[in-house]
Amino acid sequence: MLQFIARRLVLLFPVLIGILLVTFVIVRAIPGDPCKAMLGEKASAERCADFRERYGLNDNVMVQFGRYIINMAQGDLGTSIRFSRPVTDVIAERLPLTIELTMLAMLFATVVGVGLGILSALRRNTIIDTITMIIANIGVSMPVFWLGLLLAYLFAITLKGTMLSLPPSGRLTAGLAIIPLAREWGIENPEGIQKFILTFLSNLMIFDSIVTGNWRMLGDGIRHLILPAIAVGTIPMAIIARMTRSSLLEVLGLDFVRTAKAKGLSGHKVISKHAMRNAMIPIVTIIGIEVGGLLSGAVLTETVFALPGVGTMLVQSILARDYPVVTGFTLVIAIIFIVVNLIVDLSYAYLDPRIRLE
Repeated sequence: MLQFIARRLVLLFPVLIGILLVTFVIVRAIPGDPCKAMLGEKASAERCADFRERYGLNDNVMVQFGRYIINMAQGDLGTSIRFSRPVTDVIAERLPLTIELTMLAMLFATVVGVGLGILSALRRNTIIDTITMIIANIGVSMPVFWLGLLLAYLFAITLKGTMLSLPPSGRLTAGLAIIPLAREWGIENPEGIQKFILTFLSNLMIFDSIVTGNWRMLGDGIRHLILPAIAVGTIPMAIIARMTRSSLLEVLGLDFVRTAKAKGLSGHKVISKHAMRNAMIPIVTIIGIEVGGLLSGAVLTETVFALPGVGTMLVQSILARDYPVVTGFTLVIAIIFIVVNLIVDLSYAYLDPRIRLE
């Protein structure tokens, strides 16, 4: 297994180089001038010439790419054209929210989806099976932005003032703010990797509130994430439910399940210890794919609920021709996808000992 992990990590580098090269070419092929996007259509030719020279945009694409790779190897992902700040700072501020939203959404999708799938498989061709699959089909068909607006209207307006009332937008209630861990731990002027890690951890609102003991912020932050998590997790939930049903039905018809039943094992043990473990491989694959997709940014959900995450930042950066930010986030998203796929592959050997990764 160690050889398998080492081999996958070695292959990480050419994959990342290829993704960055494609991103470099595509982003710069988009019609439009970064200078005009940033300084306005009335920007003079002299100002635009200085602008392109300052950001190295006059050089050939391959020269820019080579310079970027050299800087990246030194931990420098460039400076944002829009914000005049290091891209690493922008990533450290935007990525934590998307991670928290993804984890809550996938928790909802996995628990509800697997539960519905098991219930449907065990009650095959009954009214329960029909109802659960109708729920799954509705879930996979509903547009995210429509569901988000519907949830916000229901829980923030219709149920306002009740115990079920939930915030319709934002990350925290006005008056609450994330406490920077550098200040909390008495670290003055952090730089480099230390600054990135502290900023990243501070913007992980759940982690920050637990570390600082701010339980009010923890509860408030989770309440703000419930509706977005349900909205963005409904489609993965429906897909997982359908996959669980089909995979479990296939396993329940195999010989080893009939043998386990013949030996007198209870239905619960047959399902939990034998059938589900063998049915989990396609389910885990779907979960891994959905996690990677959500971590790349749920643009519509973040827009509906006014959440400053990866998706909205990427769209704004593409429209503003902010090449360093687009490339930096693409790099991070690619690494996340590769790591998630590696974890999924490793889980195969645990779920089915017959699989040998080497």
